[in-house]
Amino acid sequence: MDPETTSVYLDYYYATSSNSDIKETHSSIPYTSVFLSIFYTVVFLTGVLGNLILIGALNFKRGSRRLIDIFIINLAASDFIFLVTLPLWVDKEASLGLWRTGSFLCKGSSYVISVNMHCSVFLLTCMSVDRYLAIMCPAMSRKFRRRDCAYGVCASIWFISCLLGLPTLLSRELTLIENKPYCAEKKATSVKLTWGLVTLIFTFFVPLLSIVTSYSCITRKLCAHYQQSGKHNKKLRKSMKIIFIVVAAFVFSWLPFNTFKLLAIVSRLKHEHHFSSTTLQLGIEVSGPLAFANSCVNPLIYYTFDSYIRRAIVHCLCPCLKNYDFGSSTETSDSHLTKALSNFIHAEDFVRRRKRSVSL
Repeated sequence: MDPETTSVYLDYYYATSSNSDIKETHSSIPYTSVFLSIFYTVVFLTGVLGNLILIGALNFKRGSRRLIDIFIINLAASDFIFLVTLPLWVDKEASLGLWRTGSFLCKGSSYVISVNMHCSVFLLTCMSVDRYLAIMCPAMSRKFRRRDCAYGVCASIWFISCLLGLPTLLSRELTLIENKPYCAEKKATSVKLTWGLVTLIFTFFVPLLSIVTSYSCITRKLCAHYQQSGKHNKKLRKSMKIIFIVVAAFVFSWLPFNTFKLLAIVSRLKHEHHFSSTTLQLGIEVSGPLAFANSCVNPLIYYTFDSYIRRAIVHCLCPCLKNYDFGSSTETSDSHLTKALSNFIHAEDFVRRRKRSVSL
């Protein structure tokens, strides 16, 4: 199967073959259609259920809501909307690449996936910046970390993501070959390839650098706190674990696919085949499903490692357990991390001012 039709994620892979070659291509991995059909079905069931529960638990939770929960709700909503389109792609894989649900859903589902990819990256970036401001710049964060600002940022992210998804909406089409329907990408031009490269850099690799930098600074400050205090706080260790797991899941899910996508675009632009089309196709076939899985793992991560969200979910599903003690204090690990490191920063500043006054 041609790289344009092996996976839904190939909206962004500008293959060298034309639409007339679609019927002659095949996947380089045996039983790909069977495996992907099963895999996408599992992702759909677990992801839809997990994100629905997460949205419901945070929306209907009594009491004050954390600022970061606004971003988490929007991230879960984005993943849920994307996951709703998965049955279409399960049918596509089961029919060996044929698109049997019409032109509107061919364009619409590809557009939804494009919007989800951009929205997820931007929301995760905003979450990392929010934590950075709260922990590293507590004085400045009071000005920007407000609920109205968070809602405005989320609305802007949705608007920008919808705009960035328009090229996919315009370039996807239902093509009939020997009276067989295929949902495929139009043949790429140099302008389209250049736009795809620029978009990829600024909508994935730049946000990725921002995410890694923000969490690296937080982790370095946390390690400094450990050395200064001479002891390891259990809640701070837990907070550090959440940081590493969220970032690791994001990088593991998205970096391989976007790296192969970058190589494919650069090879086309330079007309140089440093990597064979088979290698690129194999890389995208393997890394594409990993990116799919990211939409269902976030609720599991937050439920497992964030006691605040775990308590909200359990109370939502079983209201009778609202007074049950889950073995942790009412303070969340996230807020504990913010408070502890903010106090540590203030202590550092106090020590510096004291040393400066003594020297004078």
